[in-house]
Amino acid sequence: MDFARQQRDPTRHLIGITVVILIHVLVIWALLTGLGTRVIQVIKKPLEATIVKEIKLPPPPPPPPPPPPKRIVEPPKVEQPFVPPPEIQVPTPPPEQPVIAAPVTTPPPAPVVIAPPAPVAPPAPPKPAIRQGVSCSQRESPPFPRDAIRREIRKGKVVAILTIDGKGNVTNVDITSSQPPRVFDRTVRDTLSDWKCVGEGTPYKASVEINFTLKDE
Repeated sequence: MDFARQQRDPTRHLIGITVVILIHVLVIWALLTGLGTRVIQVIKKPLEATIVKEIKLPPPPPPPPPPPPKRIVEPPKVEQPFVPPPEIQVPTPPPEQPVIAAPVTTPPPAPVVIAPPAPVAPPAPPKPAIRQGVSCSQRESPPFPRDAIRREIRKGKVVAILTIDGKGNVTNVDITSSQPPRVFDRTVRDTLSDWKCVGEGTPYKASVEINFTLKDE
C-alpha cells in the first residue's frame, strides 16, 4: 500500500482526534470530582527521611604473635689435654772477666774573667745661667760721653748683662752696676745693642764689664 495514501486516509486522523478528546474529558472529570485534589494532597505530604545508622564493622583480629627465636645449640667444646713443650737446655756462656776502665780525668773549668765595666763619661757641666764674657764678631767700644768730660770724670766702669737670641743678636742690655752711677749707662746700652755675638740656636745671657778711661789729648 502506498505510504502517501496512508497519510491522507481520513480514518487515521479521526482516531487521533478522538483519543485527544477523550484524554481532555478524563482530565476535566478528574478535576470536577476531586480526584486531582487528592493526588495533589498525596504529593504535598511530607516525606519522612529515615537515618540509617552506620554499621560498625568489628575490629580486625590482632596479628599473630611473632614466632619465637630459634635457639642455636652450640656443640659442646672438647678441651684438649695440655701437653707441655719439651725442655731445651740453653748452654750457659763462660763468665766474662771484669774490664777495668782507665780513670778519666776532667780538667778543671777555666776561670771566668769578668771584664770591668766601661768607664762612664762624666756628664757635661751645666751651662751657667749667666756667662762671664761673650765672643762677638762685631763689637765696638762705647765712646766716652761728653757729659762726663764736662764734669771732669776721667774713669768709669759699667757691668751689663746681655740677652742674646739664637742667632746672636743682642735683644736686651741690663745695667747691674755703674761707677759713677748713671754716667755711662746710656752710651753702654746704645753701643752694646748693636753687637753681633755667637748664636747657639737658643737664647742665653752673658755678663760684660766695660771700663772707661779718658786719655789726654
